Amino acid sequence: MALEKNDVKWFFINQVWLVKNVPFFLFLSSLAVAYIYNSHHAEKAIKDINRTTKELKDLQYEFKMERKDWMFMTKQSEVVKSVAVSGVKEILEPPVALTDSTIKKGSKQK
Repeated sequence: MALEKNDVKWFFINQVWLVKNVPFFLFLSSLAVAYIYNSHHAEKAIKDINRTTKELKDLQYEFKMERKDWMFMTKQSEVVKSVAVSGVKEILEPPVALTDSTIKKGSKQK
């Protein structure tokens, strides 16, 4: 096998073989670009998940603190203290049950 004048030989690669394999090299380079993009996309997604998880924990803490304060403020003793300033007083006797005297006992009303 004699080398022609236009065949440039580099170790085991010649120009004809290189030209034949250009589509394969383009395919490999597109795979490399896709791999790099996928890595960056995955890292960004992980950062977003971590940020969202931290924000969720902060909001859960804030919610629990607000609920604790609200539960404390809605206790009967605290409500009495807060409305005492405006002159409203707590009723100490139980409520009176109202009954309708026109309805007979034992009969059902329609």
